[in-house]
Amino acid sequence: MRNKPNGLIYIGVTDNLQERVKEHKFKMYPNSFTAKYNCDKLVYFEKLDNGAKASRREKQFKKWKRAWKISLIEEMNPNWMDISMNWKFDLNKFRN
Repeated sequence: MRNKPNGLIYIGVTDNLQERVKEHKFKMYPNSFTAKYNCDKLVYFEKLDNGAKASRREKQFKKWKRAWKISLIEEMNPNWMDISMNWKFDLNKFRN
């Protein structure tokens, strides 16, 4: 996730990408890092077989230099477009 061009890059792991992106976009956790810094644009993701592999990959990414992360993102998404821009989110969980 990112906030603005040349801004912050947030790395996380989830077993439900669409729900997790929705949480970031609608700031379901207003005190979280992503809400505080407005990291709500999905610019890169990887799908892995299981949670253990995903956790190892997340830790690997977090150790990388920023330039390496940018290079990886730009291989998949050279314009840093929000991949989730046209996703339709179920907002029923937000309504009480």
